[in-house]
Amino acid sequence: MSDDMRKLQTQGVHHITLVGADRQTSIDFWEGVLGMPFIFDQPNLDNPDEGHLYFDPGDGRLITIFTNESRTPDSTKTPATQGAVHHVAFNVSQATFWQAADRLKARGIAFTGPKDRGFMDSIYFRDPLGLLIELASYRFEPPEGCRHADVMIAAHRIRVARGDHHIDKIHLADAIEDLVNQRQDSLSADRSPKNPYKR
Repeated sequence: MSDDMRKLQTQGVHHITLVGADRQTSIDFWEGVLGMPFIFDQPNLDNPDEGHLYFDPGDGRLITIFTNESRTPDSTKTPATQGAVHHVAFNVSQATFWQAADRLKARGIAFTGPKDRGFMDSIYFRDPLGLLIELASYRFEPPEGCRHADVMIAAHRIRVARGDHHIDKIHLADAIEDLVNQRQDSLSADRSPKNPYKR
């Protein structure tokens, strides 16, 4: 490998842009169903026949939609071929997640789930243009100073060391304990588990 070769280090998803149909369908779905504030609106600078709508998915990043009033919604399932987007997942709280099925039913939207993913819960449905949307809800909060990714990699290593099939709640709990022990100092010389009820 050349000494001149360097990575192009990413620091998060900046935005995801989707090809939409008409403007109102996009607003009604992204804001009216998923609650994403409509925050920016301008022409598509690469195509004067299209609009470019921006929505905040909840973390200050962006979901953007190219719209064109000549396009009508087509709910045919989007292709699942190589290179295609299989689905887009959005984080929701456990409080919201456990309301999702009832709220989708109230709109007559078909869905699958809830599904137990071990480290998270998932529910799936399609947007008005056939794109598969996942609402995902972590089953854990990372310790102070850590990210979800820190817990996931620690839980993965624990799972592999134990020969378990997939990450589950016990791996997450043990990973969180390990991360706290690594990152948070203590005056105790022995931080192993104790039973103060048995003397």
